Amino acid sequence: MRLARIAHPDGVAFASLDGDVDGGSATVHEIAEHPFGTPNHTGRSWPYDEVRLLAPILPTKIIAVGKNYAEHAAEFDSEVPETPVIFMKPNTSVTGPGAPIKLPASSTRVDFEGELAVVIGQPIRNVPASKAPAAIRGYTIANDVTARDQQRADGQWTRAKGYDSFCPLGPWIETDVDPADLEIRTDVDGEVKQDSHTAKMVHTVPELVQFVSHVMTLLPGDVILTGTPEGVGPITEGQSVSITVDGIGTLTNPVQAA
Repeated sequence: MRLARIAHPDGVAFASLDGDVDGGSATVHEIAEHPFGTPNHTGRSWPYDEVRLLAPILPTKIIAVGKNYAEHAAEFDSEVPETPVIFMKPNTSVTGPGAPIKLPASSTRVDFEGELAVVIGQPIRNVPASKAPAAIRGYTIANDVTARDQQRADGQWTRAKGYDSFCPLGPWIETDVDPADLEIRTDVDGEVKQDSHTAKMVHTVPELVQFVSHVMTLLPGDVILTGTPEGVGPITEGQSVSITVDGIGTLTNPVQAA
C-alpha cells in the first residue's frame, strides 16, 4: 500500500494511492485521521492529478545514521563504526516532494545525500531486531541535505543538517517492500551521482531500529534515515535532485537560494 499526505481541493489529509501514478491513471483515496494500523477511508477520492503530494509524514523526531555504508565512510577518510553513529535532524527540516531545497547564505557548500527512510508505526522502546519489522509502518525516501563546510567546521552536525528544507521526504510511504536489498540511486540534473544497494548497509534496518529504540522511545510517524551510499556531492541553485529507491518511487526537489 502507498500512503501519502496530500493537499486536495478542500484541505490536507492522509490518503492511499491506487493505480499507475506514472501513467496518470492513479486514484487517491482519503483516509480519516491517521495512516497507522488499518486505515479508515472516508469514501472521498480524487484523480491523482487533482491533488498535490506533501511530505508523507510529519514526525516528532528524525534520527539519522552516519557512515552506514563503508564506501561512503571511505570517501571521507573515515572508519566504519562498530555501532551505529546517530544524530538528529529537527522536524522543521522536513519538506515534501517538489518543494525547494533552500541553500542558506551562510554556507559555501551544500551536499545531497540520498537515503532509505524508515517510518515507525507504533510506540516502541527496547525492541529486539527480530521484532523490529512489526513496528515499522513502511518506507519512504529521504535526502539528508548537509551544509558540508559547516559540518566540518563545527565538529558536530546539528547546524549543518538542521536548516529548514534540509530533509525532503516522499513521495509516499510504501508498506509492502523488503528493505534488505533495494537499489538506491541519486541523480542531479539527470546525471547519476549515487548508485548502490541497501544490502551494503553496515547495520541493517532491524538492527538500526533495535539500536535507536534502546536509546529513546520511538513514536508513530518517527523517521529513521538509514545512511547514504558513496557519491555524495554539492548542489547549486537551479539544479534538481532526484532520488529513486526501487520498490518505492522517486523523490525530486529543485534547488533554490534561501
